[in-house]
Amino acid sequence: METKWLEDFISLVETNNFSRSAALRHVTQPAFSRRIQSLENWLGTDLIDRTSYPTRLTPAGIVFYEQALEMLSKINGAREMLRSKRAAAQTSIDLAVPHTLSLTFVPKWLTKLEEDFAPIRSRLMALNVHDAVLQLVEGGCDLLLCYHHPRQPVQLDPGRYDMLVLGHESLRAYARCDKNKVPEFTLPGTKRSPLPFLSYTNNAYLGRMVELILSDAKTALHLEPHYETDMAEGLKMMALEGRGIAFLPESAVTRELKQKQLARADGDTSDWEIEMEIRLYRERPSTHRRGKPIVDRLWEFLEAQQNHGAKKRRIPVSER
Repeated sequence: METKWLEDFISLVETNNFSRSAALRHVTQPAFSRRIQSLENWLGTDLIDRTSYPTRLTPAGIVFYEQALEMLSKINGAREMLRSKRAAAQTSIDLAVPHTLSLTFVPKWLTKLEEDFAPIRSRLMALNVHDAVLQLVEGGCDLLLCYHHPRQPVQLDPGRYDMLVLGHESLRAYARCDKNKVPEFTLPGTKRSPLPFLSYTNNAYLGRMVELILSDAKTALHLEPHYETDMAEGLKMMALEGRGIAFLPESAVTRELKQKQLARADGDTSDWEIEMEIRLYRERPSTHRRGKPIVDRLWEFLEAQQNHGAKKRRIPVSER
């Protein structure tokens, strides 16, 4: 299979017209049609329903369109990654980060690092937790930043990977404020009138954290699922529309709380919240894999920061 076949197919789906796509792809229409047929032959199934006009996809074509977009994105991403590594391999830090932390924690953290450490050239890969961990294990990044909880730990061998705790994050329930600046929905709800629940998908790390909150709750919660996604930012936007209650990381709603757009929906109790660590991992340098000098310097700086902070906390008040 050739990548240009994927690009041809995606173009055809977007234009819904063979002639138009052929012109956009700078080939004749017969040549364009042959390339689409070559892709179908390679897949062993028809992608285009040729019994109707205008052009439309077969059920297999609808499924493959999403796969084609993903494949092409990964191919182009790999090419850009390798090209950038060739040019700036030793001076750039590659970070694998779950989506939520990439939006909430990383920008401020990098800004602070540049003030205290040095200007940093970085490349961020926003992924789900599973894929972010794989990037580190497979050597696709220099640093992994992720959430951690003892009951949903990140399984990395401490003999191979170094770890630093950079902070803590609370996961709580939030809802939109009404005109009186109080939440429109408040836990726990009732059997007769369950609360609309904006939830994470089953494969989301924060979804598993919410499951722990619900299973540990001393008072039963009455929630009726209305919407789900794997991204906290998506749940926040739905909560802002007044569509229900969402469990969100505190750092994701700082602005909305300050502006009284969202409010805690748990009555300011700790009964329905959970605290996670924000951890940074790297593969420990070895004789076989030394790692980048810039990463070593940054890690030493962060370790020194933490050691200094720990010493300050241990100094008795009388000696200060």
